[in-house]
Amino acid sequence: MIIFIYGEDSFRGRKKLKELKDKFIREIDPGESSLTVVDGKTARAKEIIDAFGARSLLAKKRMAIVENIFLNKGGSVPEEIFNYLKKLHPGKDDNIIIFWDPAIKTKNFGAKKNALLIDSSGKENPLAKAFQPLFNLLVREPYAQEFKILSNSEMAAWVKKEVEARGGLITDRAAQTLISLVGNDLWQIDNEINKLLSYKSGAKAKLIADGGEEKKETISEQAIRELVKGGFDENIFALTDALSNRNRKMANQFLNEQYEAGLSDGYLLNMITRQFRILLQVRQALDSRFSSRKIITALKLHPFVAQKSINQVRNFNLTNLKNALNRLVEIDYLVKTGQGEAETLLNLFIQKI
Repeated sequence: MIIFIYGEDSFRGRKKLKELKDKFIREIDPGESSLTVVDGKTARAKEIIDAFGARSLLAKKRMAIVENIFLNKGGSVPEEIFNYLKKLHPGKDDNIIIFWDPAIKTKNFGAKKNALLIDSSGKENPLAKAFQPLFNLLVREPYAQEFKILSNSEMAAWVKKEVEARGGLITDRAAQTLISLVGNDLWQIDNEINKLLSYKSGAKAKLIADGGEEKKETISEQAIRELVKGGFDENIFALTDALSNRNRKMANQFLNEQYEAGLSDGYLLNMITRQFRILLQVRQALDSRFSSRKIITALKLHPFVAQKSINQVRNFNLTNLKNALNRLVEIDYLVKTGQGEAETLLNLFIQKI
């Protein structure tokens, strides 16, 4: 069985991948002896193919997860993987092969659907010719699923569903308010939902202690306005301000304060990566002699974010920012595959910036 999970909504894509992985561990391989995660960006073809075929004596099936195969620079890798998969017989191989690629998205050009590769700066590029056969094979699989960025109405429905799944309620107006503050960043919205429900749980516990009736926590618009920081959070600028001034002590202090405030690894890593991606885009725009107004328009940035980023980026060159962003992507992979702790890796990142 081949499963292809792709699309720029990395939160829902990663959640789907986790669901499949957890189900495999729960039902097939509690000891995880037949589960392999491969970094498709750096692996050689043989390493990937070996992960597909090997099987433990303790489990009936094997699951191999290959992440970011379309970012691989290994020359013949896409052709070798394509040739291997093409020879598999549907229904005769019990192994489960999952490809997860959040850097791949599709766009319709007339009646044709084209694959695009999103680079580390957020720019969309046509998928290289060498990868086209592999993409076409994977996207035709019955279990291929693209996770596109949700529209505002889809986002509101998602928020309501998530809140209810966690034992709470949220009004339509409150859901829209949350989206207007945070935008379409599901990593941050997920963190904010947890924070809001935790706050409401504390209020409910007090109510019950005072003899009140137990009810589901309802997240109100007022609670969101009081507790949710918008997407243009000063704290993230405090970090990049400190880094741009090479004040590593202050940057570490900021990071530690955020962990003490209860922010999650995923949220912090996502916000720091987002800000460095913006800085890279602004640096490229300034190097191309864009005016402030043109940067705001071309990059679709809030004027506040654009101006803060322009001021910060003057202390970075293009190479610094590319290296920083690549390191953050690497940290994200190490954390999500259980090979490192986010807090430790982010502190090391700050020391080397």
